Amino acid sequence: MTVAANLAALLCVIGMAQAVAGWILARRFVVRPRPGPAARPPITVLKPLRGDEPLLEAALGSVCRQDYPDFQIVFGVQEAGDSAIPVVRRLQSRFSALDLVLVANPARHGANGKVSNLINMLPAARHDVLVIADSDLHCAPDYLDRIAAALGTPGTGLATTLYAGLPAELRLPGLLGATQITHSFLPGALLARALGRQDCLGATMALRRETLNRIGGLEALVEHLADDNALGRKVAGLGLTVRLADTVPLTTVPERSLAELFRHELRWARTIRALVPGQFAASVLQYPIGFAMLATALAAGALWGWALILLAWAVRATAARGIDRALSSLPASAPAAPVPLWLLPLRELMSLAVMIASYGGRRVEWRGQHLQADGPASLAVQTVKDQDGQ
Repeated sequence: MTVAANLAALLCVIGMAQAVAGWILARRFVVRPRPGPAARPPITVLKPLRGDEPLLEAALGSVCRQDYPDFQIVFGVQEAGDSAIPVVRRLQSRFSALDLVLVANPARHGANGKVSNLINMLPAARHDVLVIADSDLHCAPDYLDRIAAALGTPGTGLATTLYAGLPAELRLPGLLGATQITHSFLPGALLARALGRQDCLGATMALRRETLNRIGGLEALVEHLADDNALGRKVAGLGLTVRLADTVPLTTVPERSLAELFRHELRWARTIRALVPGQFAASVLQYPIGFAMLATALAAGALWGWALILLAWAVRATAARGIDRALSSLPASAPAAPVPLWLLPLRELMSLAVMIASYGGRRVEWRGQHLQADGPASLAVQTVKDQDGQ
């Protein structure tokens, strides 16, 4: 038990070092020079929609308020009665000077409903620079400028963005989901970049139409559950760079219950485990408070264990606040809600529970379907009741 307790304590120390490293990388990302784009080509933003999600109008409105000379937004739904349509109609009325197009087309092209929707929307896109952006993304007014700057860098084939969490409601599920995104995912993505990975982060995927055609079009992604990962790999396979744009939009955390949040995070955990099992297993080091608790339990409640818990908590809290302060210096579409630091131990325990549960199978629930997170050829679709609208 002593050896096991010491091992857990060592993993806790590694986790604390990783938390500090993530904080430093976030600060460096924010303070680095942010040159303007060499050119500002016309851009079409593709927004696939399904349902009137929490904060949907605020998120979509943020992309309508871009300080950019020439852009079009194409919204897409797959049902004529989709509850997102009235939201789009209101935006078309509010921003009547903009080129806002709504495509409603029920055609299905494969297992991935989002990509099917995008295939239906693409003929309405007028411009050759395409920005595929999630419906729940809250963008700063310079969002398209930052994407144009990244995509205009020589050798770049795909631009993507980090993102932070914005709870739809200041309740426990939303706060827990937001801190996972802002204080675990975001620094973890930066650490992966520092180690040489060039992951495409699916909230924003920007590329030229010519690049999309070279990889086989959107049809090449339609049988992939993780279409962002597939797109990134295919673009990198052309010898082009997947580059981070110098902007950090916010993504809505809509969950109103812990059960909804757990299902959502389990879906992503199983997807990531199927794609990069080694890196997924190593990500357990993000949770030093959890390892400190384990060390304390294995040491039969020894005093040093309790001191380690407090130290890990203090380090994680300091890193979290440091990331919050760094992000606050960037232009933003909405103020991010600081997460109460007392939630960090609960957040880590829930994250560990999600990781453990992810090894219990490969089936995930996504927008009313059960899919297998085994890779592109095994998205065997079984329609089920959509319990959470996600």
